[in-house]
Amino acid sequence: MYTLKKSLGQHFLRDENMCRKIVTSMPVLPGMQLLEVGPGGGAITKYLLDIPGIDFKAVEFDKEKVDFLEATYPGIRGKIIHADFLKIDPPFEGKFKVIGNFPYNISTEILFRVVDWRDKVPEVIGMFQKEVARRVASVYNTKEYGVISVLIQAFYKVEYLFDVHEHCFNPPPKVKSGVIRLTRLEQPYNMASERKFFTLVKTAFNQRRKQLRNPLKPLFSKEILQEEIFTKRAEALTVADFAALTHKML
Repeated sequence: MYTLKKSLGQHFLRDENMCRKIVTSMPVLPGMQLLEVGPGGGAITKYLLDIPGIDFKAVEFDKEKVDFLEATYPGIRGKIIHADFLKIDPPFEGKFKVIGNFPYNISTEILFRVVDWRDKVPEVIGMFQKEVARRVASVYNTKEYGVISVLIQAFYKVEYLFDVHEHCFNPPPKVKSGVIRLTRLEQPYNMASERKFFTLVKTAFNQRRKQLRNPLKPLFSKEILQEEIFTKRAEALTVADFAALTHKML
């Protein structure tokens, strides 16, 4: 058996219909490489192991879960990496997809690691705390739209797929969950540099209630700051707007 470790953000699915729904949300291509992040007790792992014609691996930080998985699902032996996902190198040569019931305490870090690996990762299916999932998928001119929305959508199309009720878990968490799909953009946004883009977005949303002219003073000349776009708030700008502004930064 295994134990739930809240310190690791663990939350285990027990609804088999929901497990299958998450797995079938990932389009399967013959010969594709697939990485599961945080298999835990194997709720979706057992279904992933049954997919024919793919190269599957899983990465799990908790040694207790690694031992449980290898004892319960012999097919995973040799396919599981006992390590911290945030510290490993890409586990495959070439492109691979990512799926997981992600540990909620590092879910945003997982997304940014995917962005770092975007040349290798064309698609992600992930379950998150619902609040986080909605923020990642939110569009401009909404309250949920913020730093993580812009930084992820600059590189991936994000689709909010469905809610996961708390009673699908054992024990039920105090928060709701949601599943999203990330599909890498074929045509990336034209930005001066990724460094400038990240700096601009984070600075703009640091004072999201104020006109952009105020928080962005250090990043633009006085002349550029007179343009009409700087009378808006950060949430009113699209990802394309932010990308375009990087070309005018100091």
